[in-house]
Amino acid sequence: MNTTNKPANRPTLDGITLEMVVTQLSQSMGWEAMGEAIPIRCFTRDPSVKSSLKFLRRTPWAREKVEQLYLQQARLQQR
Repeated sequence: MNTTNKPANRPTLDGITLEMVVTQLSQSMGWEAMGEAIPIRCFTRDPSVKSSLKFLRRTPWAREKVEQLYLQQARLQQR
């Protein structure tokens, strides 16, 4: 029985840091594709993990979009 009210086999962000999310997305998608998916300057102009983390930690709406993109990519990889 699943007591956490989350469907079984669905990826979550439990135990995954924002740095891990940004690093994994940049390696699997590339900065250009990330910038197309979420058009924010830290992905489109001179992107780096460090600059992205600085922006995303101060901008909740952007962080949420990046986390959703990560979960979406994780679901696609599970198939």
